[in-house]
Amino acid sequence: MRVCVIGSGYVGLVAGACLAETGNDVCCADIDARKIDGLKQNVIPIFEPGLDALVERNQREGRLSFTTDIPGAISGAEVIFIAVGTPPGEDGSADLQHVLGVASVIGQSITREVIVVTKSTVPVGTAAKVAAAVGKNAKFPFHLCSNPEFLKEGAAVEDFLKPDRVVLGVESAEARRTMTELYSPFVRNGQPIILMDIASAEMTKYAANGMLATRISFMNEMANLCEKVGANVDAVRRGIGSDRRIGSSFLFPGPGYGGSCFPKDVKALVRTADGLGVPLDVLRGVESANERQKHVLVDKVRTALDGSVSGARVALWGLAFKPRTDDMREAPSLTVIEDLLAEGAVICAHDPVAMDQARSILGNRIEYAESNYDALQGAEVLVIVTDWHEYRHPDFERIKGALKRPVIVDGRNLYEMEKMKDVGLRYYSIGRQPV
Repeated sequence: MRVCVIGSGYVGLVAGACLAETGNDVCCADIDARKIDGLKQNVIPIFEPGLDALVERNQREGRLSFTTDIPGAISGAEVIFIAVGTPPGEDGSADLQHVLGVASVIGQSITREVIVVTKSTVPVGTAAKVAAAVGKNAKFPFHLCSNPEFLKEGAAVEDFLKPDRVVLGVESAEARRTMTELYSPFVRNGQPIILMDIASAEMTKYAANGMLATRISFMNEMANLCEKVGANVDAVRRGIGSDRRIGSSFLFPGPGYGGSCFPKDVKALVRTADGLGVPLDVLRGVESANERQKHVLVDKVRTALDGSVSGARVALWGLAFKPRTDDMREAPSLTVIEDLLAEGAVICAHDPVAMDQARSILGNRIEYAESNYDALQGAEVLVIVTDWHEYRHPDFERIKGALKRPVIVDGRNLYEMEKMKDVGLRYYSIGRQPV
């Protein structure tokens, strides 16, 4: 099948490469000439495990191409994916200018009957706006489909190739047939293709991210309460997670959620509801709880350093909002860093892959270490923000020897408290008593 993917960011690039992997002829189009030139040379603009090999192989075998000629990429395509960004506006609502701009170009450029697929995360009701923008100039029939993505950064290729489910919002037999055929190679093991109306598909994406964000904020609040009452959040998490009605996913406490999806989508869902006069009190609470949680680690650092961080040197492990990605959008580390700098701390940070991203955001306001152990030299406290595998089993004697004070503030509960006692480290974590 001839497929055009407009937008070669995180979603578009993964989708294009994975669709090419199953034998389709895929052209990824983007207005960013520098990005496209790099992709033609197999230079991947994001860190995503397995994506580089997928792009290189499918380019080499002629199934995947990249271009800045968006009308040319659209011409002749059977299925056209819109995968451009929907950044939050000043009020938190999704900005649809790029989506609707692409839709207009599609209407001007199609040369046959096509399926137009919104892959970007868009609010309910966007399909009608896309249809109007395409239809204004279209000389051929077109069919709309909403196909929200459910990709986890750090596991996006695996998620696309082996999805839990594929959600398709379709309202014509042609769109249903074509999209089911396109996705059939990915569901051979029995994963469902869930067909629904377009509005429900648009809503499903926001509802899923709202639910996951709610679980995170709920568990963070329970962790904070555990500390006050003398309970251990690890035991509580296991206790409630064993209930089949609840399950164990997204019940790990931490310094708050970040990334490109949860913060943006929760805000957009709340703003959509506001516009319709529907109160979403639960999600408002999720937002505020998450913002509070991002400051919790600095409170613990302050306590660990006898009430003040002014002039203290702090080692910080983890900058990306989660492991296996270099994405720092809405990363909790940024709030931690800003709080510490505002109180006069000196920070030396390490991250396995997000150092360049951090430099582009923070410049020389902090120091950057070549290794996680290098960050410790002369520091009074180690703060762990991201749970990279590299940080899970460190040399504790080496940590203790490098720090001026034997103190760890762990935002991911990576270590056993008894182990910390045994090695003589003062240890502050989330939802557990300090040792």
